[in-house]
Amino acid sequence: MTATRCPSCRAAMTPLKLAGKLHGAVELDLCFTCQGIWFDGFESHQIAPGGIVDLFKLIHEHRDDMRMPLADPLTCPRCDEKLIRGLDQTKSGKFTYHRCLNGHGRFTVFAQFMIEKGFVRQLNPIEIKELAARIDSVRCTGCGAPVDIRRDAACTHCRAPIAILDPAAVEQALATYHQAAQSGELRRTERDPNALAEAILMTERQKSQRQRESAGLLNRPVENVVGDLVVSGVEIVWGLLKR
Repeated sequence: MTATRCPSCRAAMTPLKLAGKLHGAVELDLCFTCQGIWFDGFESHQIAPGGIVDLFKLIHEHRDDMRMPLADPLTCPRCDEKLIRGLDQTKSGKFTYHRCLNGHGRFTVFAQFMIEKGFVRQLNPIEIKELAARIDSVRCTGCGAPVDIRRDAACTHCRAPIAILDPAAVEQALATYHQAAQSGELRRTERDPNALAEAILMTERQKSQRQRESAGLLNRPVENVVGDLVVSGVEIVWGLLKR
């Protein structure tokens, strides 16, 4: 079978089988470089809760992979036609995706999928203002472009709002999905986005320092610029939940 090509970078995507809600498995295609998932038809709605958690774990495992900003336009891996941007609403907020007008499927980046499934929520204006005092810029959860949160409340490129991993939602989902296999309660995580931002900033600075040490650039200043608040937060929240 011919490999599915990523709608953005056109590289071969990684096939993945997850447990389905009714029977059998749901087969997806992932690109870790572009942090995107290709869904044929309505596969997103057919994934069982345990499969969603498995996908969350996989995102955590690939959190440090090289990331590329999304191409413009994105093209369907089945017919090569331009994908059309869509917007939908869930309890966690609005999430974006790109769909094929010929009905072949849709492309969703990891963070937007996590908004759809309730792991992530959008920040309100007060929270964004408080984050801006600690972090200057972040990477957009939708396309990977830099967003200056001191000035913008959404990505100026794709208009995706600023989002952050919701520790309480992660905790609740994992507790529900693994209740039969685990004993005791999962550690209660900090819900304050400021505390999570501080932890993300510290983690990113340590990562930057290691990179600068290996490149001999220790004399250059470190800016308060971090990666995707969702993907960066996955590592921190996952570490808290495992304790």
